[in-house]
Amino acid sequence: MSGFKNWEQLSHAEDYLLYPQNIGEHLSIDELSLSKGELYTFVTNKQGKGKKKSLVAVIKDTKSQEIINVLNKIPLDARRKVKSITLDMASNMESAARMCFSESDLVTDRFHVVRMVIDALQHLRIKYRWEEIEKENEAIKQAKKQKTKYQPLVLSNGDTPKQLLARSRYILAKKPNQWTLHQKMRADILFELYPKIHQAYNHTLAFRNIYENSDKMTAREKFIKWMEATKELEMNVFNTATNSLKYHMDTILNFFNNRLTNANAESFNSKIKQFRANLRGVMDTKFFLFRMEKLFA
Repeated sequence: MSGFKNWEQLSHAEDYLLYPQNIGEHLSIDELSLSKGELYTFVTNKQGKGKKKSLVAVIKDTKSQEIINVLNKIPLDARRKVKSITLDMASNMESAARMCFSESDLVTDRFHVVRMVIDALQHLRIKYRWEEIEKENEAIKQAKKQKTKYQPLVLSNGDTPKQLLARSRYILAKKPNQWTLHQKMRADILFELYPKIHQAYNHTLAFRNIYENSDKMTAREKFIKWMEATKELEMNVFNTATNSLKYHMDTILNFFNNRLTNANAESFNSKIKQFRANLRGVMDTKFFLFRMEKLFA
C-alpha cells in the first residue's frame, strides 16, 4: 500500500538516495548516524527549511570519494547553480564539496568554530577540576593517617572548589548578560580563585564578538589580532584553535558574505533523531529511508 516495493530508489537505497530536483543555490552538508553507529552524509537545501524538498542526497559513508561518486550523478548544470555550501570543519566534507560544486563558496559553520574555542576554555576548567580532585584525595589520605575527619573547604556560595569547577560548565559557555543572579555569584568566585580561567574566558568572548562584524576584511584583521593575542597570553589550550583558524581562514571568512550557518542542517538532524526515537529505533534501514523521502524529499 505504501508503494515501498515499487520504490524507484529501492535497489540502491541503503547506499545512497539522490534528489537532483531539490537542489538550490544554498546547500548544507553534515553527517548523522541512523542506526548502530552507521554514519550517513546528508546534503540538504536551505530553502526547504527542513520540510518538503529539503533532501538533496543521503550517502552511506563519510569518505570524500564515496560522497563525490554519488554527488557527481547530479547533472553538472544543476551543480553549477549552487552558490554556497555550509559545512563543519571536517576535511572530507570540504574536499567533496570542492570537487562536486567547484563554483560555490564553502562556508565553515560559525557555531562549529565558536564551539572549538569554547572547548579549549572548557579544557582549562577540566584541568583545574582534576587538580582539585587530586588535592582532595591527598587531603583525605592525610586525614586518615592522622585519624581525623576530613573537612572540605566550603566557599561562600556553598560549593567546594571541585563542585565550583564542575558547576561552572554552563556559565563559561554563556555570555555575562545571559547569567542568572546565582550564576553571576558563582562566576565571581570562580574568576577570583582561578584568574587564568577569567583571562581565558575574556579571550573567548573577544573571539565570539568578532562574529558581530559585518565586514569581511575587518573580521580578517580581528581574527589575526586574536591569534597574535593568543601567543602573547601563552595559553596552550588555544593553540589547536589557532591552527584550525589558520587552515580554514578563507572558508571561515565566507560566513561574512551572507552570514549563512549550518543551523538548518543541525535542525534537520534533530528532526531525524526525533523521527528515529518515535519509531523506537531503526530496524529496517531501507524502509526508514523510504519514509524519510516522503517527509523531506
